[in-house]
Amino acid sequence: MWNERYSQTEYAFGKNPNDFLVEVIQQIPKGIVLCLAEGEGRNAVYLAQQGCQVTAVDASPVGLEKAHKLAAERSVKIETIVTDLADFTIQPNSWDAIVSIFCHLPPNLRANIHRQVVSGLRSGGVFVLEAYTPRQLEFKTGGPPNADLMMELTTLRQELDGLEFKQTAEVEREIQEGLFHQGHSAIVQLLAMKP
Repeated sequence: MWNERYSQTEYAFGKNPNDFLVEVIQQIPKGIVLCLAEGEGRNAVYLAQQGCQVTAVDASPVGLEKAHKLAAERSVKIETIVTDLADFTIQPNSWDAIVSIFCHLPPNLRANIHRQVVSGLRSGGVFVLEAYTPRQLEFKTGGPPNADLMMELTTLRQELDGLEFKQTAEVEREIQEGLFHQGHSAIVQLLAMKP
């Protein structure tokens, strides 16, 4: 599905970074950053433009090829790893920041990845997440068609136990990100830090 979606000339979610990522960029250390389910690279490239050393992980080689193309267009470099997150291990104490933008996974895999996020951050490291909540099913303006793949703050607090939550919200906002995220949306946002 994702290779097919990313095979179009246009960027499925646009070339501009996610709004929430831009909003919190000053709180993200300018160090080594991991981007989960990064697709065509819009957020990874933006982070590289801000001086971060970025590794983008995604299951789609087509998406990550476009990420390298976008990085070259913007005169930055990013590292990429083509793998399914079910097969990826986040190494402990390795990252200054980890970014998860609309990374919708089955509940067990998501909980496992979030446990790895907590161990994978260095002390003072930051985790940034934006995702759709189950209320998004009312709006149908993006995201998976299944509530199990969406997230709520109460669950995220449990899955990310060990982090200090600096900024959290469950809100509705207008999203204009490429062809597939368009319109009024129900989302959860968080920025958390590892003590």
